[in-house]
Amino acid sequence: MARNPSFLRRPEGAIAFTDSGSGPLVVAAPGMGDLRSTYDDVVPALTDAGYRVVVTDLRGHGDSDTTFRDHGDDTTGADLLALVEHLDAGPAVLLGNSMGASAAAWAAAERPDLVRGLVLISPFLREPVSPATQRLLRVLYRVLFTGPWGAAAWASYYSSITKGRRSARHGAHVAAVRQAMREPGHLRSFRHLAVALDHSVVEARVDEVRAPALVVVGELDPDYPDPAAELDRITATLGADGLLVPETGHYPQHQAPDVVVPAVLTFLDGLGDPAARPARGGGHVA
Repeated sequence: MARNPSFLRRPEGAIAFTDSGSGPLVVAAPGMGDLRSTYDDVVPALTDAGYRVVVTDLRGHGDSDTTFRDHGDDTTGADLLALVEHLDAGPAVLLGNSMGASAAAWAAAERPDLVRGLVLISPFLREPVSPATQRLLRVLYRVLFTGPWGAAAWASYYSSITKGRRSARHGAHVAAVRQAMREPGHLRSFRHLAVALDHSVVEARVDEVRAPALVVVGELDPDYPDPAAELDRITATLGADGLLVPETGHYPQHQAPDVVVPAVLTFLDGLGDPAARPARGGGHVA
């Protein structure tokens, strides 16, 4: 979905986004190290169903600026809220994958008036490793995501967590992720994000989330010790609907859009009038 982006001006730089369709607003964010094209199999179905879908690149990713000094779930969440306000079409449903989902949950806690629903794909709503492991990983990231090998190292890891089904565009998408990481300033920004990222900022706010939510997890996602158990934990915490997607890893939105998109549309349709504030849900989507 090659489209020229628009830009949201923020204090330290600009966030790139594309704006498609008309109707109730859905704002989508990719995960760390990914591009907004991760949603290329999702956006057309949502716009055809009567939704306005705005997809961002993260700070230092894709077409966004690499001038940002601050990175993380809360800063990304603040960018999403600023975008909803800029569009003047909220409240919005926030849709995120991985870190983008973590940021969406933080945003829902921070500004419930701007968020009427959440679609959280492979979210991290708590820090998954111990402080000691986190310190070791940060040392590793400083070495791994530096120099001429950094882009290839991330592309290899990205591909490794796409377990199970792979879309016909998998190879092209991974190549685009790798190429984007080679652009000036992008690897540096990515390294800064990887070193700074701490999902405990979301964990501290989860109890404040009141927006209805759909949580989507791939049954083969290697980022969770037990994906099904993590899905159950998150849905119980949020009072959310849940979908465990067979034969998929960390990126169900482009590994199995035929499964994810219908569930997202059912969830969106169930929210009804954007002016209403429906009660929180519960249970699993068939």
